[in-house]
Order: sequence, then C-alpha cells, then structure tokens
Amino acid sequence: MSRNEGTFDRILRAIVGLALMGLVLFTNLVSPVLFWGASLVATVLLITALTGFCPAYRLLGLQTCRKC
Repeated sequence: MSRNEGTFDRILRAIVGLALMGLVLFTNLVSPVLFWGASLVATVLLITALTGFCPAYRLLGLQTCRKC
C-alpha cells in the first residue's frame, strides 16, 4: 500500500470525517441505519486520511499525491 492521496485531499477527508463523527455523536439521529451509515463513512474517511491510501483511488487509477 503506497500513498495515493495528497496533503489537501487528506486534510479535507479528516475535516469531513471529524464533522460527520461529531454529527453522529452530538445529535439525536432517529434512524439506526442513518446512525451506522454515517459512522461507517466517517470512520473510512478518517482511516484514509491517516494512512494516505484510498482503495477507491487505486481501483480508479487516481493519485493526488505529487511526490508518490
């Protein structure tokens, strides 16, 4: 697994992931499906932001990292 995300992409994913996790934790989501779905998306965004690797980018042949 080599990095395929640039710095801007990683920062944006971290911000959106944290905002979504905050939404899940601090609001009363009525639907369990919405709660678990938002939690899953937030977790994936945070993991990809931390590792710098996105499996979907690999499948699509994308790379936003300039030095990789």
